[in-house]
Amino acid sequence: MTTVMKFGGTSVGSGERIRNVAKIVKNRKKDDENVVVVVSAMSEVTNALVNISQQALDVRDIAKVNTFIKFIKEKHFEAIENAIKSEKIREEVKKIINGRIDELEKVLIGVAYLGELTPKSRDYILSFGERLSAPILSGALIDLGEKSISLEGGEAGIITDNNFGNARVKRLEVKERLSPLLKEGIIPVITGFIGNTEEGYITTLGRGGSDYSASLIGYGLDADIIEIWTDVSGVYTTDPRLVPTAKRIPKISYIEAMELAYFGAKVLHPRTIEPAMEKNIPILVKNTFDPENEGTLITNDMEMSDSIVKAVSAIKNVALINIFGAGMVGVSGTAARIFKALGEEDVNVILISQGSSETNISLVVGEDDVEKALKALKREFGDFGKKTFLNNNLIRDVSVDKDVCVISVVGAGMRGAKGIAGKIFTTVSESGANIKMIAQGSSEVNISFVIDEENLLNCVKKLHEKFIDNQ
Repeated sequence: MTTVMKFGGTSVGSGERIRNVAKIVKNRKKDDENVVVVVSAMSEVTNALVNISQQALDVRDIAKVNTFIKFIKEKHFEAIENAIKSEKIREEVKKIINGRIDELEKVLIGVAYLGELTPKSRDYILSFGERLSAPILSGALIDLGEKSISLEGGEAGIITDNNFGNARVKRLEVKERLSPLLKEGIIPVITGFIGNTEEGYITTLGRGGSDYSASLIGYGLDADIIEIWTDVSGVYTTDPRLVPTAKRIPKISYIEAMELAYFGAKVLHPRTIEPAMEKNIPILVKNTFDPENEGTLITNDMEMSDSIVKAVSAIKNVALINIFGAGMVGVSGTAARIFKALGEEDVNVILISQGSSETNISLVVGEDDVEKALKALKREFGDFGKKTFLNNNLIRDVSVDKDVCVISVVGAGMRGAKGIAGKIFTTVSESGANIKMIAQGSSEVNISFVIDEENLLNCVKKLHEKFIDNQ
């Protein structure tokens, strides 16, 4: 049996936590023939790397770089002290960490002196979070009597294109690279979030990259299970911080999990699910701090529970863009032009809806993308705010509503359930919320809608009470 275990930033947030993770892995090694570990950066390190790389570019202050290097060294050396008991192993790991921190210092000083931060050098800087945590966890495993080695994503066989910042996988050499190690009983500890180009340059896999790395490793090894270890005990019916009665979902399908992940559930990134789904590899979400909890098992089964609705999720910090224009009616390719223009500005469209009259297209984007979206639309269609119908312009007006959120109701039981949409929207109305936009996926396991953000809490509570608490 082959198990891939991925541990997030909070799971390895300190030396004590890293040692705890090593114990969890050691216990799993007793039961499983092969264990592969994928690890994130220590909590807050990636954000700190983002900030210092930008400061090195903007402020060009070497003193700030020196202060950061001191902080990062102390954080990881303290972790080594608490994660590893053997002085010999500690010194070996410190030597690796010292070398990598020296590398990091040189590249940050280079950015400060040159006043240049390319996507390639930014990826290189951001890779250090995982490249510093992996050797410490590997050392902790060796300290507990296991054979282990730390590897970077590229060394483990994740080969990507050169789209730095959000690289796409070109091929996997995972089986060739890792199988010889597994045959010798070695536990590879692999950096999540990063891969290598054909030329050997480090790339990052974008948001949710560490989970995605684990799924790719599982795919490449034909693993029996992929475990995502985090700081919650699985996937919940909604955010427990919003609704205290939220329940853990014991079992959920790939498609349901993907919808939930896309629409705000923070446990998994939607890209994580696709490689596992293709090879029908179960994903188990577990809590590092409550390892006895069963967690949530994600499989191909569309398990119909007593409740038609399985979960309610929400996305905040979004904006609704409404595009109006009678000139769009019957004109083929208008939507394609809109999305092409947005794509050229790297605007991520979260939700789409078009009225049957074809005079209106509504989009939901992140708040940070609003200005880029407006710029893209004006570049493609002209200054629509000053046009009249006599100009025969496709777009007459664009409005933006920033104080909104997306609510998504998910459940395989919704497929073919009569009257479910009516019940959902009646409940939304009873919560006092006004629906501004509606979208339903073709899978029929998700209905999403936009409301004012001020109504989010009450709306989610009412939906949870109606469809989950009372079922």
